Amino acid sequence: MEVNNYEVNTYYDGKNIIDNVDENSIAEELGIEPGDILISINDNKIIDIIDYKYLITDDFITMTIQKKDGELWDLEIEKDYYEDIGITFTNPLIDKAKNCRNKCIFCFIDQLPKGMRKTLYFKDDDSRLSFLQGNFITLTNLSDEEIDRIIRYRLSPINVSVHTTDPELRIKMLNNKNAGNVYSILKRFSEAGIEMNCQIVLIPGINDGDNLKKTLKDLSNLYPSISSVAVVPVGITRYREGLSQLKTYDYESANELLECIHSKQKEYLSEINTRFVFASDEFYVLANMPIPEFDEYEGFPQYENGVGLLRSFHQEVQEALNNIKKNSILNKSYTIATGTLAYDFINDIANMVTSKIEGLRLNVVPIINDFFGEKITVSGLITGKDLIEQLKRHEIGDGVIIPNSMLRRGDKVFLDDITVADVESSLNTNVIISDVDGGKFVDIFKNRMR
Repeated sequence: MEVNNYEVNTYYDGKNIIDNVDENSIAEELGIEPGDILISINDNKIIDIIDYKYLITDDFITMTIQKKDGELWDLEIEKDYYEDIGITFTNPLIDKAKNCRNKCIFCFIDQLPKGMRKTLYFKDDDSRLSFLQGNFITLTNLSDEEIDRIIRYRLSPINVSVHTTDPELRIKMLNNKNAGNVYSILKRFSEAGIEMNCQIVLIPGINDGDNLKKTLKDLSNLYPSISSVAVVPVGITRYREGLSQLKTYDYESANELLECIHSKQKEYLSEINTRFVFASDEFYVLANMPIPEFDEYEGFPQYENGVGLLRSFHQEVQEALNNIKKNSILNKSYTIATGTLAYDFINDIANMVTSKIEGLRLNVVPIINDFFGEKITVSGLITGKDLIEQLKRHEIGDGVIIPNSMLRRGDKVFLDDITVADVESSLNTNVIISDVDGGKFVDIFKNRMR
């Protein structure tokens, strides 16, 4: 997720500038307007969005607002507990996002080429973004005061990039002398009842094997505070000059890893009544192994980590197709662009859809990642340039379907700043953006049927 790190004490000058006031909200009724500045709540200075959300929950609050002309308004507000007053800020975090102080040997941002947009190079490691947006953090830049604040405000859940609980190895992997105390922080959070999800980026020969088993044992000892652990493979681009030489997973090593994970799942089911640890979809594809069944993902706690995304999508497609009437017809042809990792899966999905809808033709095209290198196989890292150049070799039909994961969140822009409109112009076709949701994918065709 890209973070636009606003420069406090420059343009914003540390001010909590109100960007939007919801229609028919308490704020609108009080005369608060975009451009006004929030000074305090209950005489407390607002440090960040966490302070704001915490202080705004009471049923009676006092608020000081500075108007555009400099006039100060002291407002008394009676409302329901937890009722929002309907304002958002120019800087959603209010404060400046904390940047990462690590130099991880596997860091993906360090593997980006020069010349991309500035926000892609910002490494956030901010507990507030973990709570608000689900970002994973390493805990290496938390002070004791910040740990106490998380506990006091009960910021939960927090997503933690653990990688290993071996202090010396974690210091080496993160290149940070403060990285070795992660388990003591996790224990403090656990004792305070803070819910956590953990992530392990696995690198063959470094933190796998016995080290992985030890890490999982340590983390499972903190269940249920740590409710789930995702294991994901390291990602390697072709821009690694001057960086550590790392191995990647292949068919054999992915099978070995999954054998370990499945063994641990059986152990945890017996001991704590949950599988606890889940391998990302990429491991199953690499190992050419069937994806686990829907209920084996236990509610998909690590969905955003690519854990269970394929199974969830398949289930959603199947349910949506069951609701399509027999003899449905759509005489159209579309091209579906996807990463090489999901090609076989999406091809199977396309066959499911075309077998249900008469006349529909779907051609799935795997886009090789020339920009980052062929070892990057996920759809979310495909650039507009690669998409255009490779689709020019194909008959497009009535449009190109792409997942919204290829685009910057909330925008129609690829990683290389090529826009959807650029793609449409270059290919002389329509681009249809699909949510990563099987039901909405089927709706693309359902809504066009007669």
